[in-house]
Amino acid sequence: MPRNFGLTGGIASGKSTVARILEESGAKVIDADRVGHELLRRSHPIYEQVVACFGHGILRPDGEIDRKLLGSMVFADQERLRELNALVHPELIARVDELAAELRAGRPGAVIVVDAAVIYEAGVVDRFAKILVAWCRPEQQLERLMAKTGLSLEDALRRVASQIPSQEKRRRADYVIDCSGSLAETRAQAEALYPEIKRLAEAEAGS
Repeated sequence: MPRNFGLTGGIASGKSTVARILEESGAKVIDADRVGHELLRRSHPIYEQVVACFGHGILRPDGEIDRKLLGSMVFADQERLRELNALVHPELIARVDELAAELRAGRPGAVIVVDAAVIYEAGVVDRFAKILVAWCRPEQQLERLMAKTGLSLEDALRRVASQIPSQEKRRRADYVIDCSGSLAETRAQAEALYPEIKRLAEAEAGS
C-alpha cells in the first residue's frame, strides 16, 4: 500500500503554515492534532479511559475534556505525558490510516500529508514514505510559541523540551523547509518541494 508523507517539526516552528501551502498546492492534508482532539470527545470510547486515568478534574462543566488543562498537566510531568500518549496514539494512528485510505480510494495517486508534531517521538517514522520537517531558529520558536499561546517562558520551555530538539528533527529529515525567514520564503520552498513529493506519490501508486 502506498505510504503517506509525514510533516513534522518543533512546536511553533511553522508546520501548520507549510501544511496549508502544500494543501493549496494540491496535497491532501490530515491534521493529526485535530484527529486527536476528536478522539478526546465524549462521543469516542477513549474518552472514558482518559478520564479514568487523569480524573474528573480535567472535565469542563459541559463534561468535555478541558484540553488546555490536560495539556498543562502532562507537559509538567513526562510520565503523565507518556500515559496519555499510550492511550491516544494507537487510536490516532488507526484513525489517520482510515482517513488516508478514504482519500486514496478517491485519488490513488494523491499526495497525502500527515501533519503531526510527534512523528519522531512516537516512533512511527517507518510508516511514511518521506519525512518533511518545518524548522526555525530555537529563539524564534520560543518567541512564536509564547506569542501564539500566551504561555510564560517557563511553560514554553517545558513544551519545547517535551519534544525531540528541532535541530535533531532537521538532521533526520528527508526534506527541510526553513521557516525562519519570511512567509514568502517559506512558501517558495514548500511550493518547490511539492512536485517532487507528487512524483513520488504517483510512483508509489503505480508500483
